[in-house]
Amino acid sequence: MRITYGRAIRAGFQHLLSRYPEVFVMGQGLWSPWYVGDSMTELEVEFGRERVLDSPVSEQACTGAAVGAAIAGKRPIVVHPRMDFMILAVDQIVTQAAKWSSMFAGRSRAPVVVRGIINRGGEQGAQHSQALHAWFAHVPGLRVVMPATVADARDLLVSATLCDDPVLYVDDRWLYALEDEISDEPDEDAIFDGPRTLREGDDATVVAAGYSTRLALEAADLLAQEGVSAEVVDLRQINPLDVGPVVTSVRRTRRLVVVDGGWTTCGLAGEVIASVAERLEPGVLLAAPRRVTLQDAPAPTSGPLEAAYYPTGADVAEAVRAAVGAL
Repeated sequence: MRITYGRAIRAGFQHLLSRYPEVFVMGQGLWSPWYVGDSMTELEVEFGRERVLDSPVSEQACTGAAVGAAIAGKRPIVVHPRMDFMILAVDQIVTQAAKWSSMFAGRSRAPVVVRGIINRGGEQGAQHSQALHAWFAHVPGLRVVMPATVADARDLLVSATLCDDPVLYVDDRWLYALEDEISDEPDEDAIFDGPRTLREGDDATVVAAGYSTRLALEAADLLAQEGVSAEVVDLRQINPLDVGPVVTSVRRTRRLVVVDGGWTTCGLAGEVIASVAERLEPGVLLAAPRRVTLQDAPAPTSGPLEAAYYPTGADVAEAVRAAVGAL
């Protein structure tokens, strides 16, 4: 079936709520398209407001309730319409959910899904424009997934909810209009698959996750018009981070560019480059690895400044050109 990214998320919720009675969803604004776009439209009508709960404005309390429900045997999904304010629930996510299984030697688990939405642009300013996935990818015991494709928007949500680990599911509203064909039934084990090569190429490896993967694919299209062949690898999951397929690709292309929607310092792009470099033999790389990220500055509010602040596919293409032309 052909569907958009936003509607694919809804399809994931629909699959879970219709087949698994232990699943419920809670969070702010779930009955309003202003908060979550078309990703949850009328789920409360279809499944009832006792299973799709529009919660009070208390990120800490709602996330704590969801973690407790998970420990008690439910499969909750708690939705934070803005990742910026999800940080009010850091204790519940990082100190409780992520540590629970380890502290009880695997005999008790907290299989909660925390959906953190990256919702930026449109002159929203620094407090409403943050992509904080790298913070949470630093935490052992917490899976972090970033779907870039329409199929993964549905399948990673479903598989995250059904796996026994706490999972941070990060979706980006800039992807909601993306459209593609997907299977009728979700892959309930998608979270256990590794990175995927979305486009094959020989001249450089471009690595990304989430919305940044779209920029990588845009760049590959631009470069193909110039005779440059870029391979695009979608990480899909950034904790645990599997760089094996990236290393395999870079051994062949001998050049690496990493794209990330977070800041440069201590970010995902730097971690990928370091992890790949540690696994490569001396002399494999023909050019220094490059990263395309946000500048180390809070997001601006002005439209023209936003245009300069956020990377584009053209910026990624330029980084690949620099790597290919380094010889």
